[in-house]
Amino acid sequence: MASLAGMLQGQGHRVTGSDAAAYPPMSDLLAGLGITIHEPYAEHNLDPRPDLVVVGNAISRGNLELEYVLDERIPFCSMAAILHDEFLVGRESLVVAGTHGKTTTTSMLAWIFEVASRREARFAPSFLIGGVAENFGTSFLVRDKSADELRQPFLLEGDEYDTAFFDKGPKFLHYFPDAAILTHVEFDHADIYADLSAVKTAFKRFVNLIPQRGRLVAYDGSKNVTDCVSKAFCRVERYGLAETSYWRVSELRHDGPWTTWTVTRGGEQYADFRLPMAGEHNAMNATAAAALAAGQGILVKDIQEALSTFRSVKRRLEVRAEVGGVTIIDDFAHHPTAIRETLKALRERYPGRRLWAVLEPRSNTLRRNVFEAALGESLALADRIAIAAVFQSENIPVQERLMPANVVAALQASRRPAALYENADAIVAALAGEARSGDVIAIMSNGGFGGIYTKLPRALEAAAGT
Repeated sequence: MASLAGMLQGQGHRVTGSDAAAYPPMSDLLAGLGITIHEPYAEHNLDPRPDLVVVGNAISRGNLELEYVLDERIPFCSMAAILHDEFLVGRESLVVAGTHGKTTTTSMLAWIFEVASRREARFAPSFLIGGVAENFGTSFLVRDKSADELRQPFLLEGDEYDTAFFDKGPKFLHYFPDAAILTHVEFDHADIYADLSAVKTAFKRFVNLIPQRGRLVAYDGSKNVTDCVSKAFCRVERYGLAETSYWRVSELRHDGPWTTWTVTRGGEQYADFRLPMAGEHNAMNATAAAALAAGQGILVKDIQEALSTFRSVKRRLEVRAEVGGVTIIDDFAHHPTAIRETLKALRERYPGRRLWAVLEPRSNTLRRNVFEAALGESLALADRIAIAAVFQSENIPVQERLMPANVVAALQASRRPAALYENADAIVAALAGEARSGDVIAIMSNGGFGGIYTKLPRALEAAAGT
């Protein structure tokens, strides 16, 4: 929604917005654009009367502003609908979908196209990403449509979450991709999907939108993905570690901050890649982006240059501070699988160092007990674990609610030092006394986490007397 606000402002519209609480990096982005955010929601935020209200999918009936919009019959629409109508029509829609890796993969794809556009202007991308791509310093970019009939690329992250209170289908069904990537398919968003079967149905419908002339690059290490692409009408190219993968990854190596690997295409040598990011999952994301870009006509040397100069995404394994030899990492991990991959990547990036996992159960999935056992298994990859209380636990029915105490007990039973804390301040106080030089602290939340990202470095500095 923050990115869309910037895009609409760039089209010449006057844009304001409302939120219960805005936090970085998107609050910083909007402030830099001069877009006003009203906090909290209130009827007077809609004064003067807007021509159109774009309703985000976090807004439900009962919201003060939504009720005012309905009562006053102010025109409204969803984010996905206005995105399609204002920006995708007349452009080539390239969509990255999947339970994990969408933001990073879309950012990689955008940078590949940007590098390629230096050689051929037709590749100059517009994009919308669910995070700030550090190569661009923004989460969106909209270029003027070409005067000729060339359909310029628009790259976007395809979200499977619902569209709006009046449209409960996934947002990606509005994007009508010409070509797409499908990274992973797992059970997620337990607040809107009943089970894995419902999630797979949504992704099957997404695949069904790709035209016969189109192309789908899909992960080759998941039965769920295989099920979702089995009836595609377009060409499907699988990527992964399997010998039968069309885009096969091999010779994967980690060397400090660098990951290197070899890719074969259809059984023939294609390229060697270098990426300044840790983690097998990031190599897979990069391979997917490379595969889609290659199919769009981008040269391998441009892909190699782009990946070797890729600068990640805000809040994805982002180093926030280094204090007294302690490295503090910020990661958006919102699902047990994402947590596992984050901790595995940090093990590869910082071998031999003591690893802390600091978690706020905040996403609609993590706040529920459906993943209680899997969450403990993922967190067990760390040497020390600190878990905060469930964010706004009162909004989750007791019978569905995650019980962090159960996760902590399971970790302790497996001889992993773990503790439950009431809030971020309690975690900061504990870590200020326990962290030592050489530690790596991974803070994982999809929200502001009580300001822990600034409070913890300050506390460590105070403890060290600096």
